[in-house]
Amino acid sequence: MIKVRKKRKAGVLMPVTALPSDCGIGTLGAGAYEFVDWLKSADMQLWQVLPLLPTSYGDSPYQSYAECGLNYYLIDFALLVKEGLLKEEEYQNEAWSTDERRVDYGKQFEKKAEVLKKAFARFDRTKKEWQAFLAKGEYYDFALFKALKKHFGDRAWTEWEEPYKNADEKTLERFAAEHGEELAFWQFTQYLTLRQWRALKAYANGKGIRIMGDMPIYVACDSVETWLHRRELFLVDETGDPALQAGVPPDAFCDDGQLWGNPVYDWALLEKTGYRWWKERIGKAFELFDVIRIDHFRGFDRFFAVEKGAETAKDGEWLPGPGAALFKDFKDYPIVAEDLGVIDNGVRKMMKKTGYPGMKVFSFAFDGNETNEHLPSQYKKNCVAYTGTHDNEPVRAMIEGMLGEERKSFEIALERECLAADTPYITETIEDEVESVVELLFSTKAETVIVPMHDVLAFGAEARINAPATVTGGNWTFRYTEKDFKRRKAAWLKELVKKYKR
Repeated sequence: MIKVRKKRKAGVLMPVTALPSDCGIGTLGAGAYEFVDWLKSADMQLWQVLPLLPTSYGDSPYQSYAECGLNYYLIDFALLVKEGLLKEEEYQNEAWSTDERRVDYGKQFEKKAEVLKKAFARFDRTKKEWQAFLAKGEYYDFALFKALKKHFGDRAWTEWEEPYKNADEKTLERFAAEHGEELAFWQFTQYLTLRQWRALKAYANGKGIRIMGDMPIYVACDSVETWLHRRELFLVDETGDPALQAGVPPDAFCDDGQLWGNPVYDWALLEKTGYRWWKERIGKAFELFDVIRIDHFRGFDRFFAVEKGAETAKDGEWLPGPGAALFKDFKDYPIVAEDLGVIDNGVRKMMKKTGYPGMKVFSFAFDGNETNEHLPSQYKKNCVAYTGTHDNEPVRAMIEGMLGEERKSFEIALERECLAADTPYITETIEDEVESVVELLFSTKAETVIVPMHDVLAFGAEARINAPATVTGGNWTFRYTEKDFKRRKAAWLKELVKKYKR
């Protein structure tokens, strides 16, 4: 049984992909270990990462083609050199990115597997560890899907030839027999990613730092899970294709709502299995992480569904989810519920039944309502407080984007919050103001505070992780360099931990 440790704590949100490395993307190598050391020097107890899932179109880890897979882009080449599986010139001569601040996902897609195949050619396949990994078969479906994707020119499974599209068992067995080497390679990518991740996590845990993973509620339409299990998991039409797609209705931020396109679960059918697939999914997540944040938690109470073929989320309907019943076996597990968005009494009752901490986000606090639940003065103990999430602009960019009366009103409200908390409110520079925000959150009743790295460093709009409902070259691409990890910032966080007993 996993027990939740009830004590005040603090952490940093940092996507692995954003870490420094010489591979064009953050990896599970030296940059990650150095970041753990930096977190330790700051007395942080949590490192929140985004999903470690493989990415495709749009580069979003929340729209993965394999919920059952791991992102092999994170494999560190230098570690493979130490094992004798690669030579430095086999990857160092490649121009992985033209901008050290941005991930070039196209280059990762084109070249990462090409380099890893050289490592696979040198790999000793008689190793007992490798044989046990294959025997377990945990990543076989991922490998089969990747091999078929390549076979069909990376087209969506909905465009494959009929027996493959419908996952005909004999057809798939014949394909696997004919492409055994390809399947073995793709399983090798998962073997390496898993091994490097486990080593990094063990290092972090040894330093007293727990890893918070992130679980999207939905899987992508073009994914292993939808292809193989759509009739068992999702609401489908008479052809067996997903009938409804997920999203959220129009709101103050988006007139058309957000149409995500993910298939929605057939909760009545899942209930008949005792929610087996979901329980196995949560169990597997806890094999990778110490704490899990589940995205769009309100969708377990009611979820918004839009007909297939719709171009916006304007016309949809709310349908019932499983509620707290899904989580009855996980009450003592360290789960954080992302309870943002349209919150009603149903969601509140579900949150109370599970007992999970919800999220409070500073960036949502200043709408003129003095009882806004995201105002730091309103926080209760059982919550996780954020300056912003991976979907918010950095606090600095938010402040700099305010004009005239809006800026004045914000600063009056922020000063009032700081006075109420007896924390300093310094505005000599924009960095001072951001640091005042971070200290304010550390002072609150919230049991846990997590600050995205861009807010630790008071970076601006350039460091935004993602802008929801957009597909741009800027989303998910920002990276940090070694010189960003200032010792002064670590010392500052350490002082806040001490001052506010976290």
